[in-house]
Amino acid sequence: MKVICFDLDDTLYKEIDYLKSAYQEICERIHSVTSIENRLACEDLVEAYYRGENVFEYVNRSCHIDLPIETYLNWYRLHEPQLKLSEAVESVLSFFQEKQWIIGLITDGRSITQRNKIKALSLSRFIDNSNILISEEFGSEKPNLKNYLYFQEKYPLSSYYYIGDNPKKDFITPNQLGWTTIGLIDDGRNIHKQNVSYPKENAPSYWIAEIQEVKQIIR
Repeated sequence: MKVICFDLDDTLYKEIDYLKSAYQEICERIHSVTSIENRLACEDLVEAYYRGENVFEYVNRSCHIDLPIETYLNWYRLHEPQLKLSEAVESVLSFFQEKQWIIGLITDGRSITQRNKIKALSLSRFIDNSNILISEEFGSEKPNLKNYLYFQEKYPLSSYYYIGDNPKKDFITPNQLGWTTIGLIDDGRNIHKQNVSYPKENAPSYWIAEIQEVKQIIR
């Protein structure tokens, strides 16, 4: 039996797409309650983000309003995102499903936010809900040992794999447990950049440029 666990953000989809979806929601909400000559566009918020500005303060300043930051945070975290799996990710998940291998998800974040992403991506087609571990629900974040032992205890005597993108936390524990770890190289769109120094034990067994490469590794 093969047990193949994925990270979510910047692995199964690009987190920048979630950010853009949330910014679009914020723009629409602002436009519904204000009247400004130069209408705020989602692209304006994305540019402010890349400039390193506080985006919510930028919206208040640009629209001459004074909404609490907590209001923006709630809109951001609770909105139902417009997301879609890429054809490549669909192909990989379908391949593993056809092989009848176990597919899991280990992701950090708030329950409602991550659940909304999972719903938007229709991941329930490939991953049983009992194999979806969200840190707020599960009670521990990566790299906690508990998150990975869950799968070892549920599916003993299997081969285990973890596919992620963040060497700060994704690979260190599965490496210690003898899992095969696979890192997806940032294509320039990742929220958390990989050009940082980290201990050798944090590196994955393999780095790949395209998600389809996992098929050759896991065969």
